[in-house]
Amino acid sequence: MKDRTLIVIAGPTASGKTAVAIELAKRLKTEIISADSRQIFREMNIGTAKPSAEELRAVTHHFINSHAVQEAYDASRFGKDALQLIHRLFDRHSHLILCGGSGLYIKAVCEGFDDIPEIPSHIREDLVMNYKQSGLAWLQEKMKQTHPGYYELIDRQNPQRLIRALEVKIGTGSSLHAFHGRKAYQHTFNIIKIGLEPARSLLYKRIDDRMDKMITEGLFEE
Repeated sequence: MKDRTLIVIAGPTASGKTAVAIELAKRLKTEIISADSRQIFREMNIGTAKPSAEELRAVTHHFINSHAVQEAYDASRFGKDALQLIHRLFDRHSHLILCGGSGLYIKAVCEGFDDIPEIPSHIREDLVMNYKQSGLAWLQEKMKQTHPGYYELIDRQNPQRLIRALEVKIGTGSSLHAFHGRKAYQHTFNIIKIGLEPARSLLYKRIDDRMDKMITEGLFEE
């Protein structure tokens, strides 16, 4: 497998990752694994800036529209699923492209996480019920009380991340952060990482244009 190479293309929103990945995949006659935590969901189209139908036809993509939005899915599961796929695809390709989007998903493939112990389902169910009844502010306060150190690091506007962090802390006594990267993978293939960094003025214009287009296409309704 040492003659096999995974090319990782990363960068901020609207930096042109998709276009670069597709052009490279065409030249290498290979396939793309998407590392985007939202593009996997079939029901989320406008706000996730998925590749167009034409782009999806041009090159085979994986982990686009692969899951239902109601399905619980996280970076740890993605890492395992993506690596299984990568090893299968290397049977017919010498190069593959991992393109994203979500830094934690890329980390899950390139470095790996320690396995998180099985957590009783009632813990998550209770957190979700309280969130539905009392809203985001309840989750934020619960996180602040339960795990003040991680509260300062987490995206406090993201209820799914708050629920997951609380679920792990309550269920294991350890921080979710403690499971990230303790056990790095020893891959049997090469990894090349490419980071796109357009000029900030160009990036801001692309983001503004993309947001205007999303709103016109029905972002708020989605």
